[in-house]
Amino acid sequence: MVKIAVVVGSTRPGRRSRQVADWVMARATSRGGAEFEMLDLADYSLPLLDEPMPPSLGNYQHEHTKAWARAVSRFDGFIFVTAEYNHSVPGVLKNALDFLYAEWNNKAAGFVSYGSAGGVRAAENLRLIAGELQMADVRAQVALSFATDFENFTSFTPSQAAEDALEPLLDQLISWATALKSLRT
Repeated sequence: MVKIAVVVGSTRPGRRSRQVADWVMARATSRGGAEFEMLDLADYSLPLLDEPMPPSLGNYQHEHTKAWARAVSRFDGFIFVTAEYNHSVPGVLKNALDFLYAEWNNKAAGFVSYGSAGGVRAAENLRLIAGELQMADVRAQVALSFATDFENFTSFTPSQAAEDALEPLLDQLISWATALKSLRT
């Protein structure tokens, strides 16, 4: 069975990403078809990228990088839960992606984004980053608006449209993660 990480892509105080990631985890786990696990960037003390060698060489020097590499390498696919900050992804998520290379290769990626415009620009940025990291991003995505999916712009209350959008994302992600697994063996 493939293993999928739900990546909590913000560490900001008062972040909404954990609420959204908890919802994704609950729906994914009850659905089945893969093993799901939370990967919260707040649990990793990654400084700004401080490795002296490019990640593509895999010659990690720092223990925090090695721990992050061990965590990421266990998964076959990822659901990135991301806010949209200034038309892009939170810096902490970009930094976490930049720390590694081979650990991301030939794995599937899906996106659940949120913001005033549903976080779609952050998801588009993630698609470019995923391509460079040799990840296969699935077409289906969930775009959550503060106006329709967050009560008083703070408490996550997913709309029916959000609920409906998550299922095809999970279907596609599990299919792609399963197919790509053979490339890594």
